[in-house]
Amino acid sequence: MADIKEDVGHRRQHLILAVEAPKSEAQVEEKEEEDGKAKPPQGTERKRVASLDIFRGLTVALMILVDDAGGEWPVIGHAPWNGCNLADFVMPFFLFIVGMAIALALKRIPDRTKASKKVLLRTLKLLFWGLLLQGGFSHAPDELTYGVDMKKIRWCGILQRIALAYLIVAFVEILTRNSLTKDLLPGKFSIFRLYFWHWIVGACVLIVYLATLYGTYVPDWQFTVQNRDSADFGKVLTVACNVRGKLDPPCNAVGYVDRKVLGINHMYQHPAWKRSKACTKDSPHEGPFRRDAPSWCWAPFEPEGILSSISAILSTIIGVHFGHVLVHMKGHLSRLQHWTIMGLGLLILGIILHFTDAIPLNKQLYTFSYVCVTSGAAALVFSAFYVVVDIWNFKLPFLPLEWIGMNAMLVYVMAAEGIFAGFINGWYYEDPHNTLIYWIQKHIFINVWHSRRVGILLYVLFAEILFWGIVAGVLHRLSIYWKL
Repeated sequence: MADIKEDVGHRRQHLILAVEAPKSEAQVEEKEEEDGKAKPPQGTERKRVASLDIFRGLTVALMILVDDAGGEWPVIGHAPWNGCNLADFVMPFFLFIVGMAIALALKRIPDRTKASKKVLLRTLKLLFWGLLLQGGFSHAPDELTYGVDMKKIRWCGILQRIALAYLIVAFVEILTRNSLTKDLLPGKFSIFRLYFWHWIVGACVLIVYLATLYGTYVPDWQFTVQNRDSADFGKVLTVACNVRGKLDPPCNAVGYVDRKVLGINHMYQHPAWKRSKACTKDSPHEGPFRRDAPSWCWAPFEPEGILSSISAILSTIIGVHFGHVLVHMKGHLSRLQHWTIMGLGLLILGIILHFTDAIPLNKQLYTFSYVCVTSGAAALVFSAFYVVVDIWNFKLPFLPLEWIGMNAMLVYVMAAEGIFAGFINGWYYEDPHNTLIYWIQKHIFINVWHSRRVGILLYVLFAEILFWGIVAGVLHRLSIYWKL
């Protein structure tokens, strides 16, 4: 995703979210930190952890898949409320990767001022692209228009959430650096003690989130229906709450904070809860609302809102811990033992919290159980890639994902946000729906398989994900990367 990539040698510049430090590289970089200016020998290139690039590429590919095929396959789309579908793993995976990137990238910048400037600049870039792509200015790929009413601009989004988590965790990493020793002391929990400030910040984040989530009083509230296709367009509807500590769609503290701080007109107008059984008989598909649908079905909700983004910082803190393991533990076995034990522990804890009804899995609220399950899954997926790719050196089948991961920002903007598809749709014949993309979908995929569901799925897999994997591979051969 919009991530960070360090220079890799005097001839190439790699731009993306994380660079690795295997054993030999870590030794070179420790010397760099000692003299503050040592550089790798000319003509050499730092070795990368291919599994991290592949994991990042997989996450971008999953985003494309669930966004473009999720309408036909709701089982992979976002859960309407409680629960965790495939799409609900994408954001935490990105944040986990951001955390690993912070640990690997910032350790090569010993100067605090220089590191802080880079972090601030990248944060501003992420915010800019987030507002441009998800604030409402871009209408790609379906509408051939652009522009946004500033009274209704969406302030939050995917890149904005990443920017917040990156800013907070990166500054924790920078500000606590001088208190650290270079060598890991013996003991199972020594790496936790070495970076105890990260866990203190994580505990503070969790306390603030839980206290606000369960302690905030949510009064009744009103909103104006903005959907022009609705018979209720322009009506002012009231949602009855007057509760505290509820985690249901209309009366949770996450939505209340966003309505008060962001303003209801600046929130996401198409939340996943519109596909819930309370709203439509076609659930989990989209469909017309039930006659007895509650008023909140028409309301906006911000899935990347303020309070939920505060909780999302935890995913990045867990990711940065896994990056610290990669830096300090030199043996494959010790790394994998730590990663898998912690990953399984988080996964089991999250599942227990959900199925005991203590804290439900909920992406919209970014609950603690959701943090545990998704971070544990990220840990196990990354560990599996690490074994197959970096230990067994079995990389060939994953090359398209690796290429996407090395140019993640480009693929995210062009494919996941539909900018390239919007450009192609701008060249139509007689009718705006008579474009090359619609023709390929209909005649090469849907008609051949006599199924729109299967056709769309195959179109996304081959004409989008594989296509952009090949494009990213060509750009990699040319050493062209989109750098933030």
